[in-house]
Amino acid sequence: MKYSLLFTAVLTGSFFMANAQQAKPEDTEIWEPIPKVVTPGSSFRDAPSDAIILFDGKGLDKWVQADDQSDAKWNVKGDVLTVNKKYGNIETKQKFTNYQLHVEWKVPASITGSGQARGNSGIFLASLGKGDAGYELQVLDSYNNKTYVNGMAGSIYKQAIPLANPGRMPGQWQTYDVIWTAPTFNEDGTVKTTARVTVFFNGVLVENNFELKGPTLYIGKPEYQKHGPASIKLQAHGDKSEPLSYRNIWVREL
Repeated sequence: MKYSLLFTAVLTGSFFMANAQQAKPEDTEIWEPIPKVVTPGSSFRDAPSDAIILFDGKGLDKWVQADDQSDAKWNVKGDVLTVNKKYGNIETKQKFTNYQLHVEWKVPASITGSGQARGNSGIFLASLGKGDAGYELQVLDSYNNKTYVNGMAGSIYKQAIPLANPGRMPGQWQTYDVIWTAPTFNEDGTVKTTARVTVFFNGVLVENNFELKGPTLYIGKPEYQKHGPASIKLQAHGDKSEPLSYRNIWVREL
C-alpha cells in the first residue's frame, strides 16, 4: 500500500510539473479590452474627468421638482444648494442604473430640534416617483443626537444600521461617497438581482455592499417593484428644523 501511494504521488507530481513546464506566462495575460483613461481629480472630493456634474454652484439645470417635473426651486447661493422645504423634493433629469456618487452636505450650526426632527433630509439613490418613493440613504444630524439607529446618518433608512458614526458637528461639511448597484428584474417582474450599496461617510466605510430588501418604507416591510433606470432624488423633509445644504454633487456611470 505504501509503495502504491508513493507511486501515485510521483505520477501526480510529474503530471503537474509537466504541465507547469508546458505553460507560459503569456497564457494568463489579458490585453483587451483596454480600460479607458480617466484623469482623477486633484483631491478625493474633486470630480474625475468622466464624471457628470450634477451641481457645482452654476444653477439647477440638471434638476427638477420631483412631484411635477417643473424647474427645481431650491435656493442656490455661491456653490451651495439649500433645501427649500416649501417646494418639496428635487431629482435629476437624467436617469441612472449603476453609478459612483459623491455628495457633500451640511447641517447648519444653528440647528434646532432633536431625533428625526433635527437636520433631516435624504438622498434617494433611485427615485421611484413622487414624494419619498425610492431607496433612501439617510441624511441627518447624528452628532450627539439620539435616534433609532436604522434612521441615523449613514443608514439605509429603516433597513441598514451604519457600521460607525463618523458624523461631524453641525456647521461642518460632510461627505458621502456611494457605490450603487441597481436591482434587475425578470420579464414577469420578479427580482433577478437585488440592489446593493456601499457607502463611505467622511471617508469611513459605513455600508459594505449591503443588500437592500426593497425600496424605503416609513411603515411596514419593503418589497421590490419592477423598474428601470431612475433619477437621484434629494429630500425636503417636513420637520421644522433649519434646512440643510448640499454642494459638489457628481456621479460616474458604471
